[in-house]
Amino acid sequence: MPVRVDHEERRRQIAEALLRIADTQGLQSASMRAVAAEAGVSLRLVQYYFTTKEALLLDALDRLGGQLRARMERWIAAAGAPATPRGVVTAVLSSILPTDQESRRITRTYAAYYTLVLSDPELTGRRGTAQPDLLESFLVKQVRAAQQAGEIDAGRDPEMTAAGLLAMVNGLGSSVLGGQRSGESALTILTRHLDELFRSP
Repeated sequence: MPVRVDHEERRRQIAEALLRIADTQGLQSASMRAVAAEAGVSLRLVQYYFTTKEALLLDALDRLGGQLRARMERWIAAAGAPATPRGVVTAVLSSILPTDQESRRITRTYAAYYTLVLSDPELTGRRGTAQPDLLESFLVKQVRAAQQAGEIDAGRDPEMTAAGLLAMVNGLGSSVLGGQRSGESALTILTRHLDELFRSP
């Protein structure tokens, strides 16, 4: 009787092998052959599921985005109900900061993609900003909800506020990975900034 192959599981296995290489060695080391070795499969099998390296990079990037979204959802749920704009924004931004093993892995892997984009902008440029754009739009909605509830000054620009929050968290994350400050220190800075932002006018 022929063995049934779970093709989605095989694709996931290969894509996650690339993400492990990206985390520990950088994407410059993620050749198709290296990914095959990390996944424990043949090079031919990798090429069967992903005909080009770009296809593999983009598939793995989508999966990385899914991992980050799942982490955010867990942190939002842990913040308690009913969800408030302040609670949601705090949970989302805190979940991004590299404060534990999972978030450090995700941050390092995104950094590997950013490095690749700098050297080859066309490679992931078509989908590379999809996740940040979605996250920024989500934060804009939360800022507007907080303004309607009187928790944030109505005169603030929601788009600029959301963009600034993401830029701050990305910068804090880089400073943690670079050893400038601890994850706890980064969370303290974030909390202080949110205290000032959500101060009722």
